Amino acid sequence: SSGINAEWPLRPGEKEESDDDFGFGESDEDDAPKGESEMQKMKRLAAEKKAADAAAKKDKPAPVLKSNVVLDIKPWDDETDLQEMEKAVRAIKMDGLTWGDSKLVEIGFGIKKLRISTCIIDELVGLYDLEDNIQELEDYVQSVDIVSHNKI
Repeated sequence: SSGINAEWPLRPGEKEESDDDFGFGESDEDDAPKGESEMQKMKRLAAEKKAADAAAKKDKPAPVLKSNVVLDIKPWDDETDLQEMEKAVRAIKMDGLTWGDSKLVEIGFGIKKLRISTCIIDELVGLYDLEDNIQELEDYVQSVDIVSHNKI
């Protein structure tokens, strides 16, 4: 014996066993209906997964989209009562509208403007509708500007 393992030819009827045989092309899954091709099986599994994903999405509510908006509200002149203007602005009520902090900002020549923040639910509050509602306070408001609009 020289220490070399020689491979012997197989006898008739004997099957070679190899670790390299992964069984490609063989299907031992029992859950597939008879006569289903590999492509049909893939399509069926994809349709089942899509249906399961759709059911999961239906159960989960859509996220509520909100925005932080800062508005500059300018008075007609330096004699406009800014406290009354702020009360009138805050009296505007809309579903999905929450008023936040406010401050008076110097414009020049003794005139100040009201800078007010608000949180809105995008589906319920139209920003242009809000601007129009504020502009309707004609006794106090000369103009309204959007300083910032950030989605949260």
